Amino acid sequence: MGGSTAEGASGEAELLGVLDDGRRRFLALVAEIRPELLRYCARMTGSVADGEDVVQDTLARACYELSQMTELPPLRPWLFTIAHHRAIDRWRRESHRAAEPLDAANDVAADAALEPEHAAARRQAVQAALSTFLALAPAQRACVILKDVLDHSLDEIAGELALSVPAVKAALHRGRVALRAAASAAPAAARAATISPALVEYVRLFGRHDWDGVRALLADDVRLDLVAQRKAAGRRAVGSYFSNYARTAGWRVAPGWFDGREAMAVWTDASAEPAYVVALEWRDGRVAAIRDFRYARYVMVDGRFEAEAEDTT
Repeated sequence: MGGSTAEGASGEAELLGVLDDGRRRFLALVAEIRPELLRYCARMTGSVADGEDVVQDTLARACYELSQMTELPPLRPWLFTIAHHRAIDRWRRESHRAAEPLDAANDVAADAALEPEHAAARRQAVQAALSTFLALAPAQRACVILKDVLDHSLDEIAGELALSVPAVKAALHRGRVALRAAASAAPAAARAATISPALVEYVRLFGRHDWDGVRALLADDVRLDLVAQRKAAGRRAVGSYFSNYARTAGWRVAPGWFDGREAMAVWTDASAEPAYVVALEWRDGRVAAIRDFRYARYVMVDGRFEAEAEDTT
């Protein structure tokens, strides 16, 4: 009996090891594409945080589908196709909208004269606030992001979105016009006027390397997402994560807002801008979730950190 139990435990451990190794190999395979996926998903959902959720959902789905395949599909277009549908599903679920056909732009003539000068459209799309893209219909939004932000070709976009090239051109034209109107009319994103005392205390303890104090703020079922590296759950498992910072010198932290939400910024040198951020979620005064972008610093390309203004009174 005892031998059978031991063999079962050994088999489970071996299986988990194989699955974990496969996951790591898959993440390494898609590492170069992941920043581009985030740029797409952040604009499709309106925020970096929500975009990262969709990226993770996309990679989980892709990893599962890959296990059922006999050969590797063209990786980049395949991942963008999955990401697009995941982003649309999330948008529809959260906004309770009825399904909109992706080829809704087919009734507009695909006339080259309709397209504005590409360099100007690219500047407009890159500079627009992430939330502004939500004013565009899904097909328009997707085409503008893929073309003007990520510089995919019309043929690539057609393949990724399962549209005809004329439909892509039409959606691109409509989307550019809609984005220009939305950007000119968009109000400044609202956020809390002051940082919450809970985050201020967390950052104070973190900056003083008071790891026992930091751990005391964790909820029993706290979740950790060390983006692009690993995940953990529970106070004990998450508590060991802080040892990474205890072993590293030369960093400093400050509270503020990232993507309109409270976060802790981390500087690793004397630069004016932080190297990355750590987003926190709270429940009943305890840390319920930690999302650390230490290994995913590409989020800083599109996200903007705002520090709380110092009180000079």
